[in-house]
Amino acid sequence: MLDFPDVLGEDLPYAPAILQSHGYHTAAFIASLALDPHGGAPGFDRGFDVYNAGFSSAKFSAERDRYNSIERRGDEVVSRATTWLNHNPKGPFFMWVHLYDPHEPYDPPEPYKSRYAAEPYDGEIAYMDSAVGKLLRELKTRGLYDGAMIAVMADHGESLGAHGEETHGFFLYDETINVPLVIKLPHARAAEKPIGGQTIKGQSIKDGQTEDRQIYGRRIDDRVGLVDVMPTMLQTAGIAVPAEVQGESLLGLMTTTTKGEAEQSAAAANPWRNRAAYAESDYPHIAFGWSALQSLRTGKYLYVQAPKRELYDQTVDPKAEHNLASSSVAVADTLAGQVHAFLDKTTSKREAPKLSDEKVAALDPALQQKLASLGYVTGGSHIAKPSDEGADPKDKIATANTIRDTNALLDNEHYEEAVPILQKLIAQESDMPMLYFKLAGVYMHLQQYDKASPMLSKAVELDPKFTMAELDLGKTLMRLGDVQRAATVLERLTARVPNLIDAHLLLEIVYAQANRPETISECEKVLKIIPEQYGTYLILGRYLAKSGDPEAALPKLEKAAALRPQRAEPHIALAEVYDQLGRKEDAAQERTKADRLKQSAQESTREE
Repeated sequence: MLDFPDVLGEDLPYAPAILQSHGYHTAAFIASLALDPHGGAPGFDRGFDVYNAGFSSAKFSAERDRYNSIERRGDEVVSRATTWLNHNPKGPFFMWVHLYDPHEPYDPPEPYKSRYAAEPYDGEIAYMDSAVGKLLRELKTRGLYDGAMIAVMADHGESLGAHGEETHGFFLYDETINVPLVIKLPHARAAEKPIGGQTIKGQSIKDGQTEDRQIYGRRIDDRVGLVDVMPTMLQTAGIAVPAEVQGESLLGLMTTTTKGEAEQSAAAANPWRNRAAYAESDYPHIAFGWSALQSLRTGKYLYVQAPKRELYDQTVDPKAEHNLASSSVAVADTLAGQVHAFLDKTTSKREAPKLSDEKVAALDPALQQKLASLGYVTGGSHIAKPSDEGADPKDKIATANTIRDTNALLDNEHYEEAVPILQKLIAQESDMPMLYFKLAGVYMHLQQYDKASPMLSKAVELDPKFTMAELDLGKTLMRLGDVQRAATVLERLTARVPNLIDAHLLLEIVYAQANRPETISECEKVLKIIPEQYGTYLILGRYLAKSGDPEAALPKLEKAAALRPQRAEPHIALAEVYDQLGRKEDAAQERTKADRLKQSAQESTREE
């Protein structure tokens, strides 16, 4: 369970790029900003002819806008995918259809909303199931279903209160890790009935009606992982699997044709049954500074590497309720060694690639806010200490749940209610920079900047690389009129994060307010990144005029007026410049334009 703070490396084997290099048409249809390459997943568009996301440029202002800005309903994603199929050139293709519906807030559309009113999470799953069914029907209608390999899987489940966790991201128990994986092979004949002689029944809703349906197939109980999907897909396509790929093809488990092959397959399945499966969650560490977690499932055991390590015998304790780590020390030590050996083998020592200038939008505070509304880490608060240090997430889950509930208050703009809760959390968790940042954000919404400033200063003190806290500190100091301190904070921030455009936009204002000559160079930096930035031309024109160069100011102010023809400010500034130059008639014309635009703006405000 990871967010994606780093760029997907060009040298990492990536299925879309591999398939594209073998002549496949490739397309992705994404349901969430979390997987937008300009939002939460930089580099994920590599190897795709089409990567249909576009969330990073969508406007988001309130919860009611989420399905038009930060996520899409399953039906909309499937519709985009089938539209691509209609125009897809002939030949082999790889299509990734990403569905996001079963995430908080649980809000399925009708008729699922009414039918699952008491269990809205189940309603979202049922709705997503209907979207998958629609996609499969579209493939059949186009004659593409039979010859396709289709894999349906989830990246995680929801705890729904198990082990104290309400959703997902912290723990590595089966509630969130044991996920569906369904694979259909090309031209595969369905089994007459599932393994064990039982039928699998499901329900679908069509036109508001419920209908039972039979689902036939084979259920494989051996331990496999999502890491095995890529090699399975490549082997099915007849493409060599790169040596760096950690998973293994599942074709041998899924295909048997004769009795002899079945017996041979059963023997070969034994290593799979006891195969070790690794999982990890960095979220507690990245978001809160607590310990990261790693787990290993091998044989009958589930082992969790944590400050207070855990060991469970899943044959008799499937809910992982009885920790054996203290009574079975030798087993726990052995599995701990296997976890460390796996990490030593698979962890790259290379520095992660950095965002290019073109990808700098991932640092945009507006995108950070939208990602936060999906529950993802924002602010870049990566506390510099080893991930095996810090508090055990088991001991902090109540705090995490309180923070989650507070986020819901903030999403609904209940700022006054959030203040005492955050103050209490800070008293309990005084070394957590994110809490100071959240409380400061509440004070900023309430326009209590004198209270926000010390909270942001503390957040930056605790985590000097907390970009969003440092940016907000600069904004707050500007609001308080402390131009000198604001300049110091923003200079430090732009030195550390040179491409953070919001910091440069604030810094040019601060320099202009202080009448500092750096105003010119700072404005030029902004215009190099955003050539059509209205505010920068206005600031630069005003500064040049004030500093005694009205001739240089004219083209800057004229550009501002052209960029925002409904704004009066450029014309007011132009009138002042023309007065400086002794061009009284031009000055009068600009004042007339400004007066007309101000009157028009006032009339529009009254009508609204």
